[in-house]
Amino acid sequence: MTHKERFIATVERRPVDRPASWLGLPVAGALPALYRQFGVKDIIGLKSAINDDVWPVEVPYDDPPADHIACAFNFAVDTAAYEERTLTARGFFADRTDVRDVAKFTWPDPAEHMSTAACKAALADVPPGYAVMGILWSAHFQDTCAAFGMENALMTMLTEPRMFKAVDDRVTEFYLTANKIFFEATIGRLDAVLIGNDLGSQTGLMLSPEMIREHVLPNAKRLIAQAKSYGVKVVYHSCGSICPVIDDLIKAGVDVIHPIQALAAGMSPGGLKDSYGTRTAFCGGVDAQELLVRGTPDAVTAKVRELKAIFPTGLVISPSHEAILPDIAPANIEALFNEAEKHSPPPPAPPPLSQRSERGGGEEKNRSEDRK
Repeated sequence: MTHKERFIATVERRPVDRPASWLGLPVAGALPALYRQFGVKDIIGLKSAINDDVWPVEVPYDDPPADHIACAFNFAVDTAAYEERTLTARGFFADRTDVRDVAKFTWPDPAEHMSTAACKAALADVPPGYAVMGILWSAHFQDTCAAFGMENALMTMLTEPRMFKAVDDRVTEFYLTANKIFFEATIGRLDAVLIGNDLGSQTGLMLSPEMIREHVLPNAKRLIAQAKSYGVKVVYHSCGSICPVIDDLIKAGVDVIHPIQALAAGMSPGGLKDSYGTRTAFCGGVDAQELLVRGTPDAVTAKVRELKAIFPTGLVISPSHEAILPDIAPANIEALFNEAEKHSPPPPAPPPLSQRSERGGGEEKNRSEDRK
C-alpha cells in the first residue's frame, strides 16, 4: 500500500498491511538529535528513514513576529510583544460584558496575511505518495479563553454567556475565512486536516460535558462541517481525558480522535477500541509523558506491538502528543517506527471448501453413528 492508501484505510477502519503511523510535529529543538539518530540532514530524510505515512502542512500565515495562525490574535493587554498565545494573561475582553464591545477589538483579516500562492507553495514540496494533512488548528475555544484571560473567560461563560458566545463566534468567523482560503487553494491535494481545542486535563474534562456542548461544540461543528464539505478527513485534537465528549465529536462528523493521551484517565487504548472502535478512528497511543522520555527502546517496541494487536486498523500509531520535544529519546522514536512499519500478518485463511465439506460430513457421520 502507498502511504496515502494506508492512511485512508486505517482511518476508515478497513484492512491494512500495517496500521498507518505519523511522527507528529517535532519542535525545532528536537530535530538535531533526531537527524543524528537517523543519519539524515533534513525533515525529508527523517520521514523517509522512519517510513511514516502522513505529511503535515501548516497553514502559511504571514504576520510577524509569530508568523503562525495559532497566534493571530494579540489579546494580552499587559505584554509588550506577542510571540505566542497566552491563556493566563489578562485579555482585551477581561472586564467587558457588552456584546457591542466585540467590535472594539482590532480583528485581523486573514486575507491580509494569507495568499493563494503561499498556500499552493506550502504543498509544492510534499513528496509523492504521502497522505497530506493540513494543520489548521482553528482553536476557537482556546483563543476565546485568551481573549478574556482563562479565569475571566470561565467566569464570563457562566455569568455572561452571550458575551462569551459573541467573542467565540467572532474568533470562529476568522478561522472559517482563513480555512476557506487554504481549502480553495489546495482543492484536490489535501487528504485530512487537523483542528481542535484542548478540552481535557490529566484526570478529566476542563469543563462539564454540558458546558462543552453549550459553549464549544456549536462552533466546532461549523469548522468540522466546512472541512467535510471539501471532502477531507477531520482529525480532531484535544489533549487529556475527554471520554465523556468523544461520542459528541463522532456525531459532529470527526473521523479521527487525536491523540490517545496514554496516561490520561479513561484513555486506555483497549477501552477506547471497545467503546468507539466501530464508529471512529484514533491517532496516538505511544506515551510521550513517561515512556518515550524515560523508557527503553524495548519497552517502546512492546507498547507499539500491543497497540497493533488492539488496533489492527483504526489507529494511526503516533506519539501521544503531536509535538516531539527535546526530552524524548531519539532511540525511542527509532524503536517506535521500527515496530510500527512491520507489516501485520494477514488473518488466517479459511480452510478450502472441500475440507470444510469433509469436516462437516465427518461430523454428521459421527453424529449419525452416535444416534445408532
